[in-house]
Amino acid sequence: MAMRFCILGSGSSGNSAFLQTDDSRILIDAGFSARRLGEMLTAIGESIDRIDAIFLTHEHGDHTAALSGLKRFPQLKVFATAATSEVLSRSLGRPLAWQVFEPGTRFQFRDLTIDAFSVPHDAADPVGFVFSWGHDDLLSPRRRLGWLTDLGHLPQLVRERVRGVDLLVLEANYDAKLLEDDTKRPWSVKQRIAGRHGHLSNQDAHAFLASCHAEQPTLREVFLAHLSRDCNSLEAVAREFAPLTSGETGVRFRVTPVAPGTGSAMVEWA
Repeated sequence: MAMRFCILGSGSSGNSAFLQTDDSRILIDAGFSARRLGEMLTAIGESIDRIDAIFLTHEHGDHTAALSGLKRFPQLKVFATAATSEVLSRSLGRPLAWQVFEPGTRFQFRDLTIDAFSVPHDAADPVGFVFSWGHDDLLSPRRRLGWLTDLGHLPQLVRERVRGVDLLVLEANYDAKLLEDDTKRPWSVKQRIAGRHGHLSNQDAHAFLASCHAEQPTLREVFLAHLSRDCNSLEAVAREFAPLTSGETGVRFRVTPVAPGTGSAMVEWA
């Protein structure tokens, strides 16, 4: 069973990723204008009119900006929690093809099995996801993709939910020292970012990955995502994660660049 995956863009300016399996083409979040999102999809040989569904982690604009411009694509199903859909419906002022799910549940969409679970972030009802596909046999091995961005810490329940994934997208939003030294943000904003319902630091992400290495024998790819433009850098990420990227773990690390709308390389599995 074939799979193609690419983070189209990730960061405070917008977030979206593309996942294709044998019977599904989906977006995880849609945090760019519809026009920009269309350009990003064209760049990887896709188009919005081929997308089957959008799965939203939460309602913040850097994850949902495209929704207001997607009325020309009625085939698009938009999956969200009830609280997230209610907040967005009020701001959009028009109906969408909402597919409402409850955090903590497992549900099916085409050939995808989706596990949605609550994460700690300052939004109405934020979630992380694990997407699974395949028949768990020789010709179609079971594959799992975990999505963990926009969360202030990693509760044990969240850690358990992503156990056994093959590919993990994990937030590495800020470097603790760069955030402390930042002159653009007031103290209250820094407290919000570093709080338990804010974002994950490089240091937090590193500690999690180091602790779960022995417990994640299936893990093949890690995408470090949602980097802050001002309070993180590729250099800071490389320095922090150097002990994990030596190749001894057998895990390939990829970093989504800080530049707005700059996507990752395409991952393709047979």
